[in-house]
Amino acid sequence: MATSTHKLILAFFIISIFTSQVHGEEECQADSAGSCVDKKAALPLKIIAIASILVTSMIGVCLPLFSRSIPALSPDRDLFVIVKAFAAGIILATGFMHVLPDSFDMLWSTCLPETPWHKFPFTGFVAMLSAIITLMVDSMATSVYTKKNNAGIKPADNETDQDAEMAVVNAPQGHFHGHHHGPAASKDQPIGAQLLRYRVVAMVLELGIVVHSVVIGLSLGASNNTCTIKPLVAALCFHQMFEGMGLGGCILQAEYKLAKKAIMVFFFSVTTPFGIALGIALSNVYKENSPDSLITVGLLNASSAGLLIYMALVDLLAADFMGQKLQGSIKLQLKSYAAVLLGAGGMSLMAKWA
Repeated sequence: MATSTHKLILAFFIISIFTSQVHGEEECQADSAGSCVDKKAALPLKIIAIASILVTSMIGVCLPLFSRSIPALSPDRDLFVIVKAFAAGIILATGFMHVLPDSFDMLWSTCLPETPWHKFPFTGFVAMLSAIITLMVDSMATSVYTKKNNAGIKPADNETDQDAEMAVVNAPQGHFHGHHHGPAASKDQPIGAQLLRYRVVAMVLELGIVVHSVVIGLSLGASNNTCTIKPLVAALCFHQMFEGMGLGGCILQAEYKLAKKAIMVFFFSVTTPFGIALGIALSNVYKENSPDSLITVGLLNASSAGLLIYMALVDLLAADFMGQKLQGSIKLQLKSYAAVLLGAGGMSLMAKWA
């Protein structure tokens, strides 16, 4: 399901950009960058960007997945909670400081007609709808699976239906170990609702990141401005690494099988390099300041921003800070808040270059 969804999004994006440029007649010219525009000099930089961003993306998303071999970084330890809060701050800043402002700039561009683009805040509207739709998917998927899960549980003789239900819903750290009284869970035992939440979070979060990654890769690949490409490559490497750490932590808690983990790691790692390669291929067709491109990319950025902001605030930060572990320790809460501010602050600083 995840693979087909990714393919559909990428196909829709490519077709939208290509057709809008082939058939579009009006283009708004970008400001002259003088001697910085050099197509031949920019190409080697883009090739370096593909390789370096691919490597840093893989490192970032894989680091949390190998943390099980380090006892201090296991999901039930305090350090893991702090690192996850740091990553959540990065994802929150990505939505607020990178994706959302880009969408505002594109949809309020002077290259677009006054009506309707300058008469209505489409960026805020689309981001709001995206957050609501994400909530619907998040809530309904969890609700449907929880009912299905509870229907398949047969309580023990000395256990009420309510006890059995609570044992599943409140399974710690996404596991269903059968710690309640009665027989232990077998391999066929339905997984806990908390583990399902982790899996929904990981899937939806990757979806938003994939859309955002293709867009920023396309912009880099289509640009021939060597003065902006150089700092942008360095900023994107850090951006992808830290964003990958946030996604990797969610994948770790979701406890997917090895094949599913490999698929999610692959798609996260290759989407930005793919976007760069696509931008290079369409550099003669794709014009980032044409009205059709501004509208397409601007709306995609707005929807991605709404999704990322919702996921960071609701499924990552609120879920952890209102959970039993952090509620039981003010000291751990303060450390986690510091981690959130550090992650959000660092990613906000990168908004100057990327």
